[in-house]
Amino acid sequence: MLQANDQAWLQEVIDKLKTKMEWVSDKSKHKIPYTTVNGTFDDRAVDNPSGTEADGINWWTNGFWGGMMWLMHHETGNAKYKEIAAISEEKLDRCFEQFYGLHHDVGFMWLPTSVANYRVTGNPQSRKRALHAASLLAGRFNLAGGFIRAWNDLDEGDTRGWAIIDCMLNIPLLYWASQETGDPRYKQIAIKHADTAMDAFVRPDGSVHHIVEFDPEHGGVVRTYGGQGYEEGSSWTRGQTWGLYGFMMSYIRTQKDEYLQTAKRIAHYFIANMPEDGVIPVDFRQPAEPRLEDDTAGAIAACGLIEIAKVVGEHERRLYIDAAVKLLKAIDKRSDWTEASDAIVQYGTGAYHASTHHHAIIYGDYYFMEAIFKLKGNDLYLW
Repeated sequence: MLQANDQAWLQEVIDKLKTKMEWVSDKSKHKIPYTTVNGTFDDRAVDNPSGTEADGINWWTNGFWGGMMWLMHHETGNAKYKEIAAISEEKLDRCFEQFYGLHHDVGFMWLPTSVANYRVTGNPQSRKRALHAASLLAGRFNLAGGFIRAWNDLDEGDTRGWAIIDCMLNIPLLYWASQETGDPRYKQIAIKHADTAMDAFVRPDGSVHHIVEFDPEHGGVVRTYGGQGYEEGSSWTRGQTWGLYGFMMSYIRTQKDEYLQTAKRIAHYFIANMPEDGVIPVDFRQPAEPRLEDDTAGAIAACGLIEIAKVVGEHERRLYIDAAVKLLKAIDKRSDWTEASDAIVQYGTGAYHASTHHHAIIYGDYYFMEAIFKLKGNDLYLW
């Protein structure tokens, strides 16, 4: 899949990943990290920055550390990574007990943890956790609008009709649940949500909305929001990647050509707007200054581009692989491979209008690692 001159670079990155994760995993084995504080991972299993139910153990990124451990176990065969993954998975049981802090991001939380564990080991408790999470996600489906509701009520007010592009990466949990149980309901909900997202979120040019508000009683689009991007109608880059990779995930699960074509349309828009240096801005339509960047968007995009490359012809394949390699090389150059930081990817941004930018975010490390192992051709597909 790679050009010959890129093979040496890939192996060098894999070696750096193994070296760094060897000590970071031991240092952080009892944590569920989100970001770093003075170079050291925080712990969302005990920290609750805002005091809200969704901000501590229920935080939406809490599955990525476990996912990283499963990727490392698959790559190295070292049992310690499997053991560390189990620690965070068991801690997430508190989320089911609390219940109120959970929302649509249960896919992000239990696909890389419990579903991964069950697939690799056959652990029946992991299967039970994952099916519990899938049932919670299915319960958020709005029949009138054909969408899965995103968050619970926020400061913005009534969010009963809100859906977000991010959910395209949660619905693989529903595809898995139907495959596992033989019950088609989960898959039917996933397909209906994907169809709605394809129509309501993806613009003709391949850019996507972050948030779409539907009428929760009768269906139909009410309005769109800029969300974590620059403004309404702009092009939040991580949202582009949730769509790019997410529709590819639905294609993998259903083989519906519409999903593949949608993923490719978003990918072509993304590639056309990539800066020459491969460093992705927070929003493709943001002002030139300040240049706010988000390497996590580059990592997620690389994963989706590599998956598209697997199912297209040789002529097309080169386009997607070359773009993915360009993104990953840019991230590699800007990463911290030393012991000064527990995190690898350093230039993440949660939202354009956030109070802080260019800091470590755990999903940056996860998707960078996933993409690198995909390039090797030996990845553990967790979705």
